[in-house]
Amino acid sequence: MEDKLYSVYEYLDKEGNFDYESYKSAQVKANKRKINKVWVQEDNVKFLADYLKKRNSNIAFGICHGTRRGLEQKWFKKYLGCEVIGTEISDTATDFPDTIQWDFHDVKKEWVGSTDFIYSNSLDHSYDPRLCLQQWMKCLNNKGLCILEYSPGADERTNSVDSFGTKLPALPYLILEWGSGKFFAIDLIKAPAKIKYSKASSYSSWFLVIKNA
Repeated sequence: MEDKLYSVYEYLDKEGNFDYESYKSAQVKANKRKINKVWVQEDNVKFLADYLKKRNSNIAFGICHGTRRGLEQKWFKKYLGCEVIGTEISDTATDFPDTIQWDFHDVKKEWVGSTDFIYSNSLDHSYDPRLCLQQWMKCLNNKGLCILEYSPGADERTNSVDSFGTKLPALPYLILEWGSGKFFAIDLIKAPAKIKYSKASSYSSWFLVIKNA
């Protein structure tokens, strides 16, 4: 599916219907292929932890979605001193602390309205980013914030792994549209620490902060 502002890879079976197993298989294979690669930076998590504490001095629970090796929740837990779990669709989830095997398009009943923050750099792996974000926002309490980390590669062509793509300037507009008055972006922050793409190159990511109305 393509829109003027974004594109989403379509996982279709022979009859043209959504093929969930195709989506899951592609994501699990990519997870295992990239299991030793880490994009999240500890300095950026520390920065976000400080940002969150300034807005809520009583943070008790957070969720990181699509965490692969689980470093996000490890570092948020370190700097916030609270319970933080991560979700990962692959069966490798059980290899890492505080990680559950879970499709981040779904929410547990106990998360709804009781989550202080959600962080993810994996929205580009969603088969339906509108649904995905709407689900995440259901989980936040009245002080809760959702933080999306956006990297420059997210606006490139989509494929069976990186299934959602858009340019950074379009993302706040999309969030406003998808929120339908229920949630919206409140902040756009350049990450202080660059992500190392290789030994010779690195790039800056951005944090988009979203809250419920």
